[in-house]
Amino acid sequence: MLNLSNKTWTNLCRMLTATVLLLFGLWGLAYGITAHQVSAQSHPESELVVRITLNGSIDGVSSRFIDRGLDFAADNGAELAVIVLDTPGGLLDATRDIVESIMDSDVPVAVYVAPIGAQAASAGTFIGASAHILAMSPATNIGAASVVGAMGEDLPETLSDKAAKDAAAFMRSIAEQRGRNVDALESSVISADSYSSTEALDSGIADLIAADYDSLLELLDGVEVQLNDDISSLELKSVITSNVDFTVLESFLSFISNPNIAFLLISIGGLGLIVEIWNPGLWVPGTLGLLFLVTGWAGVGQMPFSWAGVALIVLAGLLFYLESTAAGLGYFGVAAVICLILGGVFLVGFFGSPIVYGDVPIVNRWLLAAIGVGLGSIVLWLALELRRSREVILYESPNTLNNLIGSVGVAQSKMSPSGQVLLNGEYWSGEVDITFSSEISYGTEVEVVSVDGNHLTVKPSRNVQFDRGGASEI
Repeated sequence: MLNLSNKTWTNLCRMLTATVLLLFGLWGLAYGITAHQVSAQSHPESELVVRITLNGSIDGVSSRFIDRGLDFAADNGAELAVIVLDTPGGLLDATRDIVESIMDSDVPVAVYVAPIGAQAASAGTFIGASAHILAMSPATNIGAASVVGAMGEDLPETLSDKAAKDAAAFMRSIAEQRGRNVDALESSVISADSYSSTEALDSGIADLIAADYDSLLELLDGVEVQLNDDISSLELKSVITSNVDFTVLESFLSFISNPNIAFLLISIGGLGLIVEIWNPGLWVPGTLGLLFLVTGWAGVGQMPFSWAGVALIVLAGLLFYLESTAAGLGYFGVAAVICLILGGVFLVGFFGSPIVYGDVPIVNRWLLAAIGVGLGSIVLWLALELRRSREVILYESPNTLNNLIGSVGVAQSKMSPSGQVLLNGEYWSGEVDITFSSEISYGTEVEVVSVDGNHLTVKPSRNVQFDRGGASEI
């Protein structure tokens, strides 16, 4: 158990309180600044269309965002929810959650791959196929939904075959439910086929091509959609659009859920906390360290992390602290750097489940190398400097107890056997060593034989002649 002083614990409690208050402030800000949302009640003669823009990788944050947008559409009685999609792919688990939300939606959902040049690659193929209506902008593409390893690598043959068949079955069930081309969508999983917007339309994957959002609404007006065993016609002649975008909190979570950002926050935060423990009362490194640690771990929580990586990073923090208490040894510091780098390797993706190809959720190896070299150099430099400092001969006061023995002073009174001695400009109480003399006269030079606290035992110096009756100067 760490042996921390009461002052250190007090400072840690204060920093933790400040960090919690700051996080609550950010939370309040996140929910205070929301997306631009317009209620249909302010335009009673218009139908409400909810536009949900998803631009980026598919992960846990985007899954909850889509779910929130569809809930908003249902709560406000929207005629249609439009997911404007541009994604390179992402996590298979998050993709399943989004597909489930679309399938269970009480509002018709149209996925619109836009703007021009956008893609619904990999995970986006599943999301687009699950919509009631799949529309694409010109010069966009969809497909390449093969399953790969968590680090983007090809899976071993057995595992690859198993994962591919599972994903293909998932895609077939979606295509059959929505009446799309089963073979074409399945081949996007098995053979990683990809389709342009015109190819997707011709092959029965996409339903239409729209140049822009307004054109999309015009083309969808009067289109019949099957929803929960009922077939209804979309009335979109007079509509208002409510835009659902990321809140501040969702944008913040999306930012920190980047593996590189999360690992950097944890690394810097841990070092800040160690600095504060080593030098209590600085406040700034401790407060920022706690804040970075909390936000870094919050980002890790949004990803498919490994407990092995978490344990190694926590162990690295403990070893850094031990290095600070045994400065100059170097062993704990080097071990801490090794544990930190291994923690970064194992933290995200190393033991993860298969994903559909997209942004790879791992900590960049170059970042790990840079942090390892940087921290390792600092630890070794500090250990070397502290070892060198131990070889420096420091100045010692002439009045240090060990240095007083053998020093010469002057008796300030007749010592028979006790008296006062002036030594190195300071007055000491003294006593004559009866082995050498029974008394010493005032003004006689004396030599220190031993020291007991502030009391000296003295004898006449070599320049003094003495007999049984006393000592006097030669």
